[in-house]
Amino acid sequence: MAAILSESILQDFDPHQLHPLQHPSTHANALVVERADGVYLHTPEGRKVLDGMAGLWNVNIGYGNQELPEAAREQMSRLAYTSNFAGMTNVPSSQLAKRLAGLAHPTLNTTFFTSGGSEANDTAFKTARYYWQRLGRKDKTKIIARRSAYHGITLAATYATGLSRYHTMFGPPLAGFLHTIDPYPYRLAIAQQAGESAGAAAARALAELIEREGADTVAAFIAEPVQGVGGVIVPPDDYFPLVRAVCDKYDVLLIMDEVICGFGRTGRWFGSQHWGLRPDMLAFAKGITSGYLPLGGLQISDAVREVVLSAPASEMWMHGYTYSGHAACCAVGLKNLEIIEGSALVERSRELGAYLLAQLQPLREFECVGDVRGLGLLCGLEIVADRETRTPDPARATAIANACLARGVRTRAVGNSTLALSPPLIITRAEIDHIVQTFGAVLDSS
Repeated sequence: MAAILSESILQDFDPHQLHPLQHPSTHANALVVERADGVYLHTPEGRKVLDGMAGLWNVNIGYGNQELPEAAREQMSRLAYTSNFAGMTNVPSSQLAKRLAGLAHPTLNTTFFTSGGSEANDTAFKTARYYWQRLGRKDKTKIIARRSAYHGITLAATYATGLSRYHTMFGPPLAGFLHTIDPYPYRLAIAQQAGESAGAAAARALAELIEREGADTVAAFIAEPVQGVGGVIVPPDDYFPLVRAVCDKYDVLLIMDEVICGFGRTGRWFGSQHWGLRPDMLAFAKGITSGYLPLGGLQISDAVREVVLSAPASEMWMHGYTYSGHAACCAVGLKNLEIIEGSALVERSRELGAYLLAQLQPLREFECVGDVRGLGLLCGLEIVADRETRTPDPARATAIANACLARGVRTRAVGNSTLALSPPLIITRAEIDHIVQTFGAVLDSS
């Protein structure tokens, strides 16, 4: 059967669909994808596009893998779905929970499964409040995030997100969500004290916010290891160890949002492992199934687990989703982790991420490139109107992204005006060279 052409899809079918972040101007000439393999997307007309974003930061093992569909088929033939609420469980969700135990940190041994990252972070916020309620500290309800944070699209996750464009039209804002500065050396939004590093200044800002609000009112601080949608912001190495110390000092739970960074993206299984962090909770999604089926989750520390499991019936953890621990999704997650480990994709991400970052550095010769940064296969070029003032140039960043797509390479403008790269972990050096050469050709002609 012949493929339906893109023009027909966009004119006859797609108008009946409401897309995420919908605006007609960004969808008028949408990329219609008919199939994909490796790192490439294919349109119905046969055009090939190298996907430098791995879908939405998540197709870690690449497109077209046949083991994951087979794992889903085998599981669905036995049991596609059943409730995973207390009083019932299934085999693959139990096996996946055990596989994840201790993978990110020795104290993270318990997982609650969700359908994605927004649900995982929502679960974290509720669990942080629950934890302090159970301990009798009922005023500890506030959640602190960062100004360029992205934590999801549920109502609570929207207001944890620090990017105002995500909540401008959904007000009034939810009470109890606060924001501190990002550990963003290129645009540090606080004056550094004498001898103070950028990371120490950002950690100090967190401590000062907690003190202003009152430590007895703050439940948790949530942070991405590397901020993705906020602009591929890689923190200084001293930042997170100092943040852990601040959280310990003020009895604030530390939630690591590993939705983008987890499962090899940054060259470690989890981004927080770069700094030896001990999270109290860890949210994940995306790379757990490489996008082949929807799955996310929240890992809780042994200390938090004890508070949950020791509750009397009147104070039980009343939280759950219909698809928590979906059997087929968890079976695919198990197979995906087997592939990541067996193919050494975490190590590959570390090696080729360093290569990608090194190859991008010469692009600094273009006046519009203000900064180049990255960790593993998660990199960004910040586009500016003026290098001296570091004025963001979002219009130019979008134009460059569009020009790259026209030449067959997909990137995405995020944050102030940063071109993000987050390709599948199976990418080759030759394919990285093609990305960089395409960027260079576009910058040279713009």
